[in-house]
Amino acid sequence: GGAARPRVERMDLGAFSISLPVTDLARSREFYATLGFTPTGGSEDDGYLILANGTTIIGIFAFDGMDFDAPMLTFNPGLTQDMGTTAEFTDVREVAAALDGAGVEPVARPEPGTGPAHLVVLDPDGHRILVDQFVDAPGSGS
Repeated sequence: GGAARPRVERMDLGAFSISLPVTDLARSREFYATLGFTPTGGSEDDGYLILANGTTIIGIFAFDGMDFDAPMLTFNPGLTQDMGTTAEFTDVREVAAALDGAGVEPVARPEPGTGPAHLVVLDPDGHRILVDQFVDAPGSGS
């Protein structure tokens, strides 16, 4: 039994990566280089690096004030898996509305408006999911 869940139109959450908290950025960069990952974003000075191997993306983070201490699934609406941009994607505020409609309370809600924003939600087992949108909402004209 159980109630039927409402169907949600397909969500395009953009690029997918896993974000890993690490204790030594240089050591982790060297380790992942052994597996074919090369830095494509971030900087050691900023305390994080984005590493890619083809279209597989890992973010490694080691900076003061980080608000996560376990691996986190990360989606970037408006970015494609090959780090390009697209105009067709689901705005982070629409994702929040879908969660609300399903009775799921985000840990962090996106700022209202049409600009860049993010949300954090926990899955049923407590895994953090970050939806981090760096670009304006689709069709916002800015």
